[in-house]
Amino acid sequence: MEAMGGTLLQPAEYDPGKERRNRILLIVIAVIALIAVLGALKGPEWVARWKADQVVKQFFSALESKDFEKAYGIWIADPEWKQHPQQHQQYGFSQFYVDWGPSGSWGAIQHFKIDGSAIPERSSTSIVVQVTINDRLADKAQIWVDRRDKTLTEMPR
Repeated sequence: MEAMGGTLLQPAEYDPGKERRNRILLIVIAVIALIAVLGALKGPEWVARWKADQVVKQFFSALESKDFEKAYGIWIADPEWKQHPQQHQQYGFSQFYVDWGPSGSWGAIQHFKIDGSAIPERSSTSIVVQVTINDRLADKAQIWVDRRDKTLTEMPR
């Protein structure tokens, strides 16, 4: 009986480290279970919309930081675009900078807010994320996220 950490009459010494590890493990399991339940209740579309929101948030955060090269990499879903710019000639960095730089139609991006996202009825491959830019409440950006490759496009205004 000694191998088990004590007997009924002589219990094992209290180990606060083991108790802490067990508590952390229980919390981690509870959080994972909660995420799984939420995912099951809201469905896989909720997860896809959340992922699209995160990509758009990264994009606008890069613009807000004036890191246009990073923002372009997010837009075309190719963070290594500088290694092969010829692959992106259809919408190159210079045109992207004209569209999204400080002189673009949105101006310098000072702040933004993700308003929400939706999966359009006639599209199984895209998610539309609506964004308020620089508190322009009457004019919202509609960013389309391709679910397959995470490239972005802007819905015409």
